[in-house]
Amino acid sequence: MIDQRKLFDNTALECSRIITQRYSTSFTLGIKTLHEKFHLPIYAIYGFVRYADEIVDTFHDKDKQGLLNAFTADTYKAIEDGISLNPVLHAFQLIVNQYHIERPLIAAFLKSMEMDLDFTTYNDSRYKEYIYGSAEVVGLMCLRVFCEGDEDEYEKLKPAACKLGSAFQKVNFLRDLKSDYEDRGRVYFPGVNFKKFDQDIKSEIEADIERDFDEALIGIRQLPKGAMFGVKIAYLYYRKLFQKIKGLSPEVITQKRIRIPNARKMMLLAGTYLGYKTGLG
Repeated sequence: MIDQRKLFDNTALECSRIITQRYSTSFTLGIKTLHEKFHLPIYAIYGFVRYADEIVDTFHDKDKQGLLNAFTADTYKAIEDGISLNPVLHAFQLIVNQYHIERPLIAAFLKSMEMDLDFTTYNDSRYKEYIYGSAEVVGLMCLRVFCEGDEDEYEKLKPAACKLGSAFQKVNFLRDLKSDYEDRGRVYFPGVNFKKFDQDIKSEIEADIERDFDEALIGIRQLPKGAMFGVKIAYLYYRKLFQKIKGLSPEVITQKRIRIPNARKMMLLAGTYLGYKTGLG
C-alpha cells in the first residue's frame, strides 16, 4: 500500500529538483556529484532560494513587496506546521526541520531579498549584510545538511562555507554588472559608479574575490567525503568563470553577461572526477 504522506513529501522534493534543473545547469551538475543522500535536501534549499529571488528580480508588474511578505509568512508557517500545500515551501520545511537549520539563517536570507526591493547602491555595511544574507547563509544551510548533525564539524567549517558563498556572489555581481544596472538599477559593489568602472576598480574587486576563494578551498578539502566532490565542482566552475572575467576588459564586463558553455562545464566535471579518483583533486 502506498504511503500517501511519503508520496506527498517526495513529490514536493521532486518539484524542487525540477526547478533547479530548469534554472541552473551548473548547480544541477554539482548536486548530481554529491552523495545521493544529499541530492533532494540541496534541491529543496535551491528551490526555496530560487523562488524567493524570482519574486524580487522577475515580477516587475506585480506587487513585489506584497508577494515577498506572503512568501515570508508562508515560509515560517510551513516550518512551524510541518506542512505546506506550496511544494517549494513544503520541501524546504522538511529539510529545515530534519537538519535543524536555524531560523536566523532564513531570516537573514529573506532580509537580503527585501533589500533588493529598496536598495540600488550599497555602502560597505549594507554590502556585507547583503552578501551574508543572500549567499553565505545559503552555504551554511547546505553545510547543515552535509554535516548531518555533527555540531563540531559544522562550527569548524562555517567560516570557509561563508567565504565560498561570498566568492560565488561577488563573481555573480561581476558577471551580471550590466544587467543589474540596466535592468534593475543596482550596483552592489560599494562606492562603484557603473559609468566609471575601470581596471583599477575591477582589479581591487578581483583581489578580494581571490582571497575568498583561497580561504574557501581550505574548507572544501575538509568536507565530508560525500559532499566534497560536488562542492568542488561548483568551486571549479566559479573559478573558471572568474578567470574568464579577469581576462576581460572593464568595457566588456559592462557590455555583456559572461558565461561558461555547457561543454566546458562537462570538461570540468571530467577533470575533477579524474583528480578525485586519483587523489590529486
